[in-house]
Formats: sequence, structure tokens, C-alpha cells
Amino acid sequence: MKPVPFTYVRAESVEHAVEMLRAHGDDAKILAGGQSLVPALNMRLVRPGVLVDLNFAAGLDGVTQENGSLRIGALVRQAAAQRSELVRTLCPLLAESLPLVGHVVTRNRGTVCGSIAHADSAAELPLALVALGGEVVTSRRTVPAAEFFVTHFTTTLEPDELVIATSWPRLEPGEGSALEEFAVRQGDFALASAACVLHVEEGHVTDARLAVGSVTDRPELVDVSPLVGHAVDVEAARSVGAVVAASLDPPPNLHGSPEYRRRLIEVLVERVVSRAWAAAS
Repeated sequence: MKPVPFTYVRAESVEHAVEMLRAHGDDAKILAGGQSLVPALNMRLVRPGVLVDLNFAAGLDGVTQENGSLRIGALVRQAAAQRSELVRTLCPLLAESLPLVGHVVTRNRGTVCGSIAHADSAAELPLALVALGGEVVTSRRTVPAAEFFVTHFTTTLEPDELVIATSWPRLEPGEGSALEEFAVRQGDFALASAACVLHVEEGHVTDARLAVGSVTDRPELVDVSPLVGHAVDVEAARSVGAVVAASLDPPPNLHGSPEYRRRLIEVLVERVVSRAWAAAS
């Protein structure tokens, strides 16, 4: 199939893109990497009247340090972020997530911010951003990642608003992180996924964040407060996995029943908690 006819607009700046969104509202779509949008256009799952190309706007293709965080602009390709020394050094959870996103050919064009804006509940980058406590920078405000995702493919973005950057907290001394997923094939969306960040001082956890994906309608933080104040051993990690799995009600799909996907989450949570502890200790 081919897309329905649309008007192509080459945005020269963020302001120009915002003007087009304000003029056309829900009838306009932003194009950055296009690795999700273009297939949806071809299958006529989306039918915008106006396509606003952001690729010629200046100042959106940088990976920089800013106020203790890593700022990634809207035009930074996933492959470029994967190669970035700053990403590998300052944000290992993002570095671990990127090779799991699609395939090499899609990462060459797909953008980090595009994955966030697309808001697929099974995507790795939204999960990592929520687990880290990162932020989404839009053309008008900054939104905590945990508040940005609403449900499947739905965010708090207004019709005349676009994502211009994401902010990823840098790894601090005494912190460890890990992300795990299970997919039928490499590059497929995960049936279950989990990401954990632990801060450890003097042999016990002082702060813990755990997010799950794929089994809920958005990447979601879950309560791991029982870990705080304690050391993490095999039994503690296993117990957290069991508690988290019991609290979830994943929908069935072609590849697994709710019971199967709960079991996946149980194992993945146990793994990421154990790995984050090992990395921080």
C-alpha cells in the first residue's frame, strides 16, 4: 500500500514546526527518523494531511552534558547514541538498551526521541527513561518521564507540541543499573521487560527504582521499597520478582498467556535487581 496524499513541509526550525502544528492540529505529523511513522503511513494506519519534516531544523542533533544529566536532541539517531562515548560513560542503562532497539538498519535512521514520542509500551527506551527518572523536553515544557506516558501510543503531548530532547540522569558513584527483556527473536518487541537502578552505600540499598514494560499499557514504575535499607542477595531478588509479578495482570497475546508473561517478569526482575546490585557494590 501507499500513503494517502499529504502536504510535505520542511521545517526550518522548531518554531516553524510548532507553527505548522498549530495551523493543522491533529491533521499534522512530525517526521524525524520515520522508522515507525513511515510504515504506518504506508499501511494507512495514520492519514495525516500534513507531514512536517524536522530533519533540517538546527540544534537538535547533539548529545551533551547538562546539569548532571545527558541531553539527547530530537534528531540524534539511535545508532549515533549507541556509538557515543558520553552515553557509554555517563548512562550505561541507555547504552545497554540501544542495541536491543529494532535492527541496525532501523537504528541508523530511528531517533532516540522518536522512540519516546511514539510511546510503544514494549519499547526499550521509554522503559529505560522511566527507570532512570529522566525527563522529556518539549517545545513548551519539561515533563518527568513517569508522567509523560499515558497508555499505548499515547502521551501527554498537546497537538501543537513536539519533543525536542530527552534528559537522562547520569550514573552516580555507588549506583548500578540493568535492563533485561525477552523477545521471540532479536529485534522483536519484548514479551516482557524490566529495568532497575539501585544506589548502594555501606553495603545496603539507599534508593531503588524499578520499571516494567511490555506487560502494561505503558512503562510503569513498581514499588521496590522493601529493598531499601538492606543488602541484596539471591533470595531478596527472587522475592521482589515474585511480588512484582503477582501485582501485574498482563494481557495475553499470540506468543504467551498472562501466566507465562508474569513468569517472564518474575525472572527478569530477579535478574535486573541482582545485576544492578552487583554493578553498584
